[in-house]
Amino acid sequence: MNFINQISVWLSFQISIIFLIGIPITLSFWSIKKRNKALNKLLSIYWKISLLFFISLLLLIGKYNYALLITNLSTCLMTISVWFWNDINDELKEYDFSCKLTTTAKVWRWSITFIALNFLIQSLQNFSCFSFINSAACEIWLEPSSNFYILIKNLFNFFFGANFTEPVSKYLGLFALLIYILGLIQWSILKLPKHGRNSCFSENRRN
Repeated sequence: MNFINQISVWLSFQISIIFLIGIPITLSFWSIKKRNKALNKLLSIYWKISLLFFISLLLLIGKYNYALLITNLSTCLMTISVWFWNDINDELKEYDFSCKLTTTAKVWRWSITFIALNFLIQSLQNFSCFSFINSAACEIWLEPSSNFYILIKNLFNFFFGANFTEPVSKYLGLFALLIYILGLIQWSILKLPKHGRNSCFSENRRN
């Protein structure tokens, strides 16, 4: 059963790379080419929110105890960010299935919703890992981030000539998390009360 759980977690991370990173990159270039203002705005918001997912990977590499909790929060926020905006939702409703770009975007939104739900369900099977990732039972959640660790380690060594270690990853992740939280609080206090669920993409279109 543990082996099946390990394979399931590994597959979840591999699939998440496709739907949380690969497809959004494709949609970003596609929407720019098609000059679709609504999707451009949606994806720009998505990329800002998705920074928390990359921060959570740094924290997983650094074996920070609450890294898995932050990973689930990131996928939850990413899902909310693509459904939250009334003006973008209304704009997408105007397109039928013959429009490949918007149809792909709609399928993608549902896909990341199921990915976030899948992450949560799998995480709840190892509930103790939410607060203590360093236990033996939680190793299955640390292994998928090893490839990301190797990539960052090589890039860090190439650009800075220094060794990228797990403690460095942890502190970088915590610093980035602090900046992210401050940015989220600023948006919640200043922009959310003013604009609500309006992304203002139509105002940018008129400019």
